[in-house]
Amino acid sequence: MRSLVVDQELQNELGPTVAPQPVCDAVPTFWVSKTDIHEAIRSLHSGIPEPYRMFYDVTAIDERGRTQRDGQPPSDFTVVYHLYSLERNEYVRLKVALNQNQLSLPTITDICPAANWYEREVWDMFGIVFDQHPHLTRILMPRTWSGHPLRKDHPARATEMGPFTLPDEKQDAEQEALQFRPEEWGMSRQHEDSDFIFLNIGPQHPGTHGVLRIILQLDGEEIVDAIPDIGFHHRGAEKMGERQTWHTYIPYTDRVDYLGGVMNNFAYLTAVEKLAGITVPPRKYDSGHDGGALPYHQPSGLVRHVRTGSWPDVTRILYVQRPRTRVRHC
Repeated sequence: MRSLVVDQELQNELGPTVAPQPVCDAVPTFWVSKTDIHEAIRSLHSGIPEPYRMFYDVTAIDERGRTQRDGQPPSDFTVVYHLYSLERNEYVRLKVALNQNQLSLPTITDICPAANWYEREVWDMFGIVFDQHPHLTRILMPRTWSGHPLRKDHPARATEMGPFTLPDEKQDAEQEALQFRPEEWGMSRQHEDSDFIFLNIGPQHPGTHGVLRIILQLDGEEIVDAIPDIGFHHRGAEKMGERQTWHTYIPYTDRVDYLGGVMNNFAYLTAVEKLAGITVPPRKYDSGHDGGALPYHQPSGLVRHVRTGSWPDVTRILYVQRPRTRVRHC
């Protein structure tokens, strides 16, 4: 019913250019033309009752190797948007089909400022340009990287890329690319009668898998602005998934967060079950689906409290199996 309501609202706004798509995850999904996507996002964001004000995600899919379209429009690449409505407690998904020779879309950062980094990631990983984006530069890969890693024709292993060499001229170019230039970020070097100080912090380990670099803009001892460089954190888990079977990819989901690997297993396996149309008996969840359902909901509480005490000691986790099952039935 919700899908029909949203469909009607979009049809009223955009007419026949919006086409619903049946899906297995119950998220209302619609195909929108490239020329109408900006207005469609605006309408959902602020033009309908109980709007979808929360921008949740934008990503892309390389469709060039797809052989079964199942009624979907032809496309070389598909850009997928997700929005969320707090009033409806519901997501909506918009999809845009793109031809390989016209890989561009209008930015939605003027509507949803949070889309800034996501659009940069889509450009970095797939080479899709977002026109009028305020700073469309690489966000995960080095600026000197050649190609877009999540395209299917990009190598999945380092052994497919030939021997690595680092001659002096390449090293100099890499070091030059790491130099911070305030003007590229819309920042000024001077303030009234004094100069700003730009301080490089890191890269260092911030307590997660990966490292973080932050460039601080200082006016004396006051921090004026901070520019994070998150690319050091990227581990290419999505690209690894392209070469794995669905079950051999499970261990990779552990490593997203080594203190809460169970919750990543749970999310991934739940998605696999939905895609495959598998119904898991309730008893399976009660006995601890892939290690336990409660840690999926309470990773920072139970899992971190128990596991950080002693890494090899799994006994304490086993002791909470019965209380966890009781909580699940409360």
